[in-house]
Amino acid sequence: MSHPHPDLTLPPPLPEGGLRIVPLGGLGEVGRNMAVLEHAGRLLVIDCGVLFPEDHQPGVDLILPDFDYIRDRLDDIDAIVLTHGHEDHIGAVPYLLRLRGDIPLVGSQLTLAFVEAKLKEHRIAPLTLTVREGQVEQLGPFECEFVAVNHSIPDALAVAVHTPAGTVLHTGDFKMDQLPLDGRITDLRAFARLGERGVDLFMVDSTNAEVPGFVTPEREIGPVLEQVFAESTGRVVVASFASHVHRVQQVVDAAAANGRKVALVGRSMVRNMGIAAELGYLRVPDGLLVDQKQIEKLPDDRVVLMCTGSQGEPMAALSRIANGDHRVSVGTGDTVVLASSLIPGNENAVFRVINGLMRLGARVVHSGNAKVHVSGHASAGELLYCYNILRPRNVMPVHGEVRHLIANGALAVKSGVPADRVVLAEDGVVVDLVDGRAQVVGAVPCGYVYVDGSSVGELTEVELKDRRILGDEGFVSIFAVVSSADGTVLAGPQIHARGVAEQDGVFDEILPVLTEALEEATRAGATDTHQLQQVMRRVVGRWVSNKLRRRPMIIPVVVEA
Repeated sequence: MSHPHPDLTLPPPLPEGGLRIVPLGGLGEVGRNMAVLEHAGRLLVIDCGVLFPEDHQPGVDLILPDFDYIRDRLDDIDAIVLTHGHEDHIGAVPYLLRLRGDIPLVGSQLTLAFVEAKLKEHRIAPLTLTVREGQVEQLGPFECEFVAVNHSIPDALAVAVHTPAGTVLHTGDFKMDQLPLDGRITDLRAFARLGERGVDLFMVDSTNAEVPGFVTPEREIGPVLEQVFAESTGRVVVASFASHVHRVQQVVDAAAANGRKVALVGRSMVRNMGIAAELGYLRVPDGLLVDQKQIEKLPDDRVVLMCTGSQGEPMAALSRIANGDHRVSVGTGDTVVLASSLIPGNENAVFRVINGLMRLGARVVHSGNAKVHVSGHASAGELLYCYNILRPRNVMPVHGEVRHLIANGALAVKSGVPADRVVLAEDGVVVDLVDGRAQVVGAVPCGYVYVDGSSVGELTEVELKDRRILGDEGFVSIFAVVSSADGTVLAGPQIHARGVAEQDGVFDEILPVLTEALEEATRAGATDTHQLQQVMRRVVGRWVSNKLRRRPMIIPVVVEA
């Protein structure tokens, strides 16, 4: 299996008649999915999602794909094909459309409805083309054939991209649930037909490649939820992704079976489920849904709250409930159900929320102690089925951390794909499909782009490092006034510390040393305030490190008078 080398250089020009694939996100991480296909001077984008920040990225709201590779070629983009409506596949669309607002969006009915609602908040009116399984559309030089796939959201599609250079089949996120709630299974007959015609490159979801066997059918969750609801004597709060229509449907059904009313909590949950119900993807009996404000008037044993925050996101409804910072409260006798799996990296945040809820007296049911969630991604057994049905000439695992990509590549080799035809790439690694062979030919710069409040891409890794230092070690400010005539210290030095465990008085012993160091520096010819600030930084930094065993951020200020 070919693997990207850290010394990859910029790729050469694409050979005439070839097809280039550049992943700008989603390879080496779970989220931020985006791939750019190039043929005959034109570009096709598949998905454009976000990644949610982790603890070591304080203050960051979202992480976007790096658009620099296509920034100068926006006019060459024929369309953005969206495989399904999850945030990690559609969340960055508004930020790309800010650069060019008339790029056509192509996707299924529900996917486009979710995107359009998101774009409305950004005041962008998009050009859209609604497609469904079995449909074929010519998008520039790319003939796109759409195939139904089953996932944890309705209306998911795989896309087969036919070009003179060959056929690429991109699965998007998928699994092979044989008894899905909506009866819409992954269309293996279409996969077989594509396999007969020849799939030159199979870009396949890797998220569950390390998990043996087959994913449990969604239908097995419904009875478990009904039992949890029946056993609960107080309120039931269920947390899920705001776009998980199937799970919300099961909650609605379990609530109806137990005589409970359902209130949706969280702006994105209310918005998405309103869209899903309006389009017929969510079936809600009349009178079952109530407004959140009506909850207080109902007995606790007749209430279900469906909210966001299953990944421990600090501003989501469930985290705020756990912190006592939400109008909804839980206590003894109440049950909280986390109806989702853990996204890698979110474990600590989720366990913090679970502990907070249990401290309040709630019973917490999650995938670790009950069958209240099944994955939306194909396990190893399902992936092997796909390889055997398709018999692809080349394989490029996508969507997952490095361990997932490698595990998926190993499955492809086991199924008979030659090891030198399995391309393991990461974000920014350029793969060319030429004469039926896919190979790594270089790499393009592809970093994280942070959304921080209203700023996009302005926050750098250096500033993030500063935030981590401030959060972990605190900061120390030093102020001094120095005579411009003879260099004597006229006022100060004064030291103030924040986020450092010790009181400011602990610094008294360093003040004489600091004054002497400043005057010695001016006698030696240092006249620039910047030089004097560096002297203060060194003296205090060395003392704090030796005396307090800390490395805070040090901010020196020298004023001449």
